[in-house]
Amino acid sequence: MIYNPILCAGILGWAAAQVIKFILFFIQNASVKLERLYGSGGMPSSHSSMVCATLISTGRISGWDSPAFAIMFVVAAIIMYDAANVRLEAGKHAKQLNEIMERLFSQEEAERETQFKELLGHTPLQVFCGAVLGIAIGSFMPLA
Repeated sequence: MIYNPILCAGILGWAAAQVIKFILFFIQNASVKLERLYGSGGMPSSHSSMVCATLISTGRISGWDSPAFAIMFVVAAIIMYDAANVRLEAGKHAKQLNEIMERLFSQEEAERETQFKELLGHTPLQVFCGAVLGIAIGSFMPLA
């Protein structure tokens, strides 16, 4: 049987964050939204969880001074920066555009228009919590 602990840690990091998002949404809204099982944005960041689980697993297997760990560190930093800055701002822009469309069009016309997705990025806290989740998963993932 083929077992790649680095890949498994990343997938588990993503899946755990998505399940937590789904549960938190249910607790906060008393409703089920299946999109929270695969969608972006929200608490915790599944992007951060995935890359941090992969990062830590890579360090544990390849060594903390290996080129693979260095590459993963850079990739993780870029992804988490993007989630907390670029995609967060894009979500704010989408919200503003949706509000402008509501003001410009009648209610009936606005409902026909496609709404821009507003939940794209993460707050720094959401990124941090996703990173902590990923670090924990990467630290405890079996290596063999």
